Amino acid sequence: MPASLRISSRCACAVVCLVASAEPRSLPAEPPLAISWTNNLLTVSDPRFPGGKLEIWYLEAFCRSGAWGREWRQTTLPHKTKLVKTDPGLARLEFETLVEPGIEVRHFIQSRQDEIEMDFKLKNTGTSSADLQWFEPACIRVAAFTGCDQNNYIARSFIFTRNRLTCFDHLRRTTNALYLGGQVYLPDFVLPADSNPRPISLDHPVNGLIGCFSADDRWLLATASDHTHELFEGVYVCLHSDPRVDGLAPGQIKRIRSKIYLLPNDPKALLARYRRDFPDSRKSF
Repeated sequence: MPASLRISSRCACAVVCLVASAEPRSLPAEPPLAISWTNNLLTVSDPRFPGGKLEIWYLEAFCRSGAWGREWRQTTLPHKTKLVKTDPGLARLEFETLVEPGIEVRHFIQSRQDEIEMDFKLKNTGTSSADLQWFEPACIRVAAFTGCDQNNYIARSFIFTRNRLTCFDHLRRTTNALYLGGQVYLPDFVLPADSNPRPISLDHPVNGLIGCFSADDRWLLATASDHTHELFEGVYVCLHSDPRVDGLAPGQIKRIRSKIYLLPNDPKALLARYRRDFPDSRKSF
């Protein structure tokens, strides 16, 4: 096994997948993943995966800087999202989100056979700089996919640290935070003061991927963006890859792209896919 994929035998979910499962090596020719959105809940449906569907809170929150040491309601910027176009033929949903005070976000979700792409265009329409440091586009609920609950899904979920896949239960966890539960995995270039107000792991990710293994050990789910602020294990049996915005000057426009992968259980192939899709990610990690 390559060093970049070496993991402890305690992470049985990954061991089974990497050395014992030969099927499936690639997805058959399938239509795009079925997607729908209502009341801020994106549903991704496919009978191949455990549970048959994923539920994703989309969009969850837009956040100011200095989030770690204060109450969540003082960090989040009020926002409202509406669906402006549905294109079943292209498996595409288009949205508009208004974020106070004066930030306009145009975004779309594009479904494909084995991924969901989310593309965001953020514009400050106001006359003052906006303290929008980061946002949470997708709270991905993975209980059905992993076959786990809040107490044990960390053993089937992973990030990459020092170029190796590592399950959460093998990382150096902390319990010091304003809100307990969950764990933040912070790139070493992000100030801890700007992170989610949850405990911050002592281990840093080396890329923008966070993911988990399916209950049947045949698939993996992972998500990443092209401007990583933090990776987050939440309190709803959920995973986050939260993008960094780093503020918006008056009239400024920034673009951010994120993806959710649903792939055969092959971490090496996942890494290759991530590096192809986000070729500039190595400049920041």
